[in-house]
Amino acid sequence: MSEQKSCKKTSIAGQALIEGILMRGPKKTAIVCRKPGEEMVVKEEPTGTMSHGAWARLPVIRGVVSFWDSMKFGMSALMYSADFIDEGESEPESKFDQWLEKHFEGEKLEKVMMGTALVFGICIPIVLFILLPTFLAGFLGDGLPHIVRNLIEGCFRICIFLAFIYFTSKQNDVHRTYMFHGAEHKTIACYEAGKELTVENVRGCSRLHPRCGTSFLFMVMIISILFFSLFSWSNVWVRMITRLAMLPVVAGISYEINRFAGRHDNALTNLLRKPGLALQRLTTAEPTDDMMEVAIEAMNRVIPENENEDNW
Repeated sequence: MSEQKSCKKTSIAGQALIEGILMRGPKKTAIVCRKPGEEMVVKEEPTGTMSHGAWARLPVIRGVVSFWDSMKFGMSALMYSADFIDEGESEPESKFDQWLEKHFEGEKLEKVMMGTALVFGICIPIVLFILLPTFLAGFLGDGLPHIVRNLIEGCFRICIFLAFIYFTSKQNDVHRTYMFHGAEHKTIACYEAGKELTVENVRGCSRLHPRCGTSFLFMVMIISILFFSLFSWSNVWVRMITRLAMLPVVAGISYEINRFAGRHDNALTNLLRKPGLALQRLTTAEPTDDMMEVAIEAMNRVIPENENEDNW
């Protein structure tokens, strides 16, 4: 199904969770989870805003800040949905879990677990998609021009990223999350099209959406190829350090391009959106009716009373 034409662009953003969906509106945030065949469980709270000062709203910088805030909030929501699903299950605790519970309690334990999840959530993609391609490109030798070597490194990066997305999509648990991802996109598309939020209307909308985190990540891959081509150090370790140091700049530039493409509809922005939309065919899947019900419930809870308050 192709990208949905919308009559408005909303700032409401969503995220697929474990057996649930998060929707974040300008005033309220809702997390709705449901095990198959059971009642929905809703967690609703005011949408918090991080206080960073005026500097955090500057172009490029705001992309880095927004990415960090989204990571923290999204990880917290994922942990909440995982705790909900784990209720009543009798799997034995790992030694690591037992060690954590022994040395930390209450809020302190939650903060430690949150910090650990954040570290792994950030470090693993950096190692896989930034450092590993640079390390592999180090075996190409010094005979190639640095631009050619950077382009080959970029090809390694994109291939590793696509392979990761493809193989994870074949895991049953991940595939169900991708189905919730599709339900989230369809529901937002239905709302933007001005249709009533019913399962029937949502089902007819596209699961591909231009303002998706998948599109942002792929844009990071593309921009990194172009940006890193400016640096010609041949030592692989220096190259890896340079990649790490420049990653926030790459993320900030990618955010601005994605933001521009999401706000405008013309030949250029349609071209910029195409790779991300194509990739979403892997990271989203057609949802079931009960998944769409979860997405609709989450969406209804965050739509502001003032219809213009959530304009993108």
